[in-house]
Amino acid sequence: MATAKQLVAFAALTTAAALAATQQASEVLPPPRPGGGPVKGATYAVDPDHTFVIYEIDHYGTTTNRGRFAVRDGTVRIDPSGTGGKIDITVDVGSVSTGVELLNRHLKSQEFFDVARFPTGRFVSNRIVFNGDKVGTVEGTLTLMGQARPVTLKAIRFNCYISPLIDRQTCGGDFETTVQRSQWGITWGTTFGFEDKVRLLVQVEAIKTS
Repeated sequence: MATAKQLVAFAALTTAAALAATQQASEVLPPPRPGGGPVKGATYAVDPDHTFVIYEIDHYGTTTNRGRFAVRDGTVRIDPSGTGGKIDITVDVGSVSTGVELLNRHLKSQEFFDVARFPTGRFVSNRIVFNGDKVGTVEGTLTLMGQARPVTLKAIRFNCYISPLIDRQTCGGDFETTVQRSQWGITWGTTFGFEDKVRLLVQVEAIKTS
């Protein structure tokens, strides 16, 4: 039986091959089929190609500064009852990208994420709250810079579909929360115009593996 990582890698390769073939043939891929809700007792592998964490922070009360982190890997396990589950996702903090290289380097420094010592972050949840067959909220802990703090993610949208590329159910959605970065010891700039409050936007898709 293929591992979760092998399935995700296969999905990425299949997507690239299908898109290349589609361009050459000028054909449109078939639409995805409805996937129902998350399957009771199933395990899902997070797809890094469709999963990212975006932050938004006020910049001198004038504009919004944004950056994006890639997700390294993760799993979602649905309870046999279908009314809860567990999530474990690893974020590649060193992948932070703002579109400005100088700012990227600053964010990786000791004044912010101290990537040399803490290259990854981790979100772990033992409580998934469902609204019918859709995820409503996810309660867990976010670990950054060696410190774990409680975080609740609220679903803005959620859906499952059968991928036309790999013929497997894929579930995911957009989630958001607002945190105080000082809870993790990230305080640079709070005394001269950069807010402590940070909005996190999480885009996640996960492929059913068993």
